[in-house]
Amino acid sequence: MNLTAGSPELVLVNGAPADQVSALERGLHYGDGLFETLGCVAGRPRLLELHLRRLARGCARLRMPAPDLAAIAREIAQLAGGADRAIVKLILTRGPAVARGYAVAGSEQATRIALRYPWPVPADAIEGQGLRVRIAELALSENPATAGLKHCNRLEQVLARCEWSDPAIAEALLFSRGGALISGTMSNVFLVRDGVLMTPTLELCGVAGVMREVVLAAARQNSIAARECRLARADLDAAEEIFLTNALTGIRWVGQLDGRTLSQMTLTRRLRTAIAPVLAGGHCAVPEGVA
Repeated sequence: MNLTAGSPELVLVNGAPADQVSALERGLHYGDGLFETLGCVAGRPRLLELHLRRLARGCARLRMPAPDLAAIAREIAQLAGGADRAIVKLILTRGPAVARGYAVAGSEQATRIALRYPWPVPADAIEGQGLRVRIAELALSENPATAGLKHCNRLEQVLARCEWSDPAIAEALLFSRGGALISGTMSNVFLVRDGVLMTPTLELCGVAGVMREVVLAAARQNSIAARECRLARADLDAAEEIFLTNALTGIRWVGQLDGRTLSQMTLTRRLRTAIAPVLAGGHCAVPEGVA
């Protein structure tokens, strides 16, 4: 493997060291697959149970055979065990096509690709000032059949990320074609207004993030009023506090949105404290209340 900056340190394909897959791979042709990205600390993957549950749910919805979760867990653990801090990405596809065309033959053999990347420590200075975030011009397509899934077709996110090159801007928020606030390009979004925590419902599009699930559970455990609901641009403009969540970065406070400065972060701090044990070490159990 010819490694460059940002390249994976290790790659397993179906459990064996490799860096190639079949040219007939349906994941390549059609995006026919799912993926998970895990943060690993002290040689252990964080929230592995939640990632595996989401993967299994995604396979059921895509009508893919139930995944071998034990084999996947072993491969993730193998990659995580080699570093104090690492990012492990797991891609599971339906496998190489056995016939040309979109139709599923039913005899395909799934492909597992597991990659370990170095995990740089985030810049404290940037985090302390809060993130600079913009509103994306691209609008997400609405499709209940794939809503919530972390499927391999990320073209809308790629196009949205192409909209800016300023390194000071950390993320862009995306609305659906119907005008609903959905997420960031690589994050879920939370708003706070009058002490109530709100996050977009994901019935029409978007990814149901693992850290989003953890934060909602932490809110329940700490008696913080929280709602999953349809949110529009007016709700975003009226928000007193905004933060983003991601499986790697946890909770990140938004300090500036399209030039508007936000200074309040009361619930952000409170929830950061609540989920800190999860982020501190891969051995932490799934928080109570997470299904």
